[in-house]
Amino acid sequence: MANSIAIASGKGGVGKTTIAVNLALTLTKMGSKVALFDTDFGLANSHIMLGINPKKTIRDLIKNNASINEVIENGPAGLRFISGGSGLIDILNIEKNSIFQVIRALDSLEKLVNTMIVDTPAGASDNSILFSAAVDRLLIVLVGEPTSFLDAYTFIKAANIEKGIRNFSVVVNMVDNDETGKKTFDKFHKITDKFLDVNVSYAGSIPKSTKLQQSIVKKLPIVLNKDAELEAIAFKRLAKNVIKSATNRNKGIRFFSGS
Repeated sequence: MANSIAIASGKGGVGKTTIAVNLALTLTKMGSKVALFDTDFGLANSHIMLGINPKKTIRDLIKNNASINEVIENGPAGLRFISGGSGLIDILNIEKNSIFQVIRALDSLEKLVNTMIVDTPAGASDNSILFSAAVDRLLIVLVGEPTSFLDAYTFIKAANIEKGIRNFSVVVNMVDNDETGKKTFDKFHKITDKFLDVNVSYAGSIPKSTKLQQSIVKKLPIVLNKDAELEAIAFKRLAKNVIKSATNRNKGIRFFSGS
């Protein structure tokens, strides 16, 4: 069965999509057959970072009965990509049944890929929680700011209460070094450990670097830059830790469950 991983965050602006794109490409370079699904319907931007101009988006599947094969795009390094669409107001708040329709439509991808990366909408919205509950592993993006701590805590609490999710991995983004990342995680972990009945593990950190910032402007993911060795190592370490992290097997509709 294919492995599914959601990338989530308590708030926007913490680099969630940058991590989702580069993690997907890292896993591809490590030998996995990967699909990246941008579920921020109507406000998606993963395609910009990948330098892709999608011919069709998930809207065509929901509204125009397009098949998943018509919607999926070929990205760099063999990555498969499904766009949530950008500037499409009519799918910003689609109904739960439409989300279930989308998840089931992706079942056929299990023949093509063995890993699905799901870039969820920022925050603890209904859609974000639904997609986070439909995957095997859940990665939360955190930065060392009080607002990020509060919003990430709120997301984890909501996911646990509403969907019974208990296992969360955390990556600390925009750090000076991994020691700082681990200290930031430890501070956050003390809060979740004190007030929530969940398992939160450290998946690693991503450095704050000029090269990474420039890669976003250039629409060239950092792990495809041969001169960005430090960043590539960080993403490879993250990929290995996420793959080994604890899984969630919640009841309800799930990617590749066939039910």
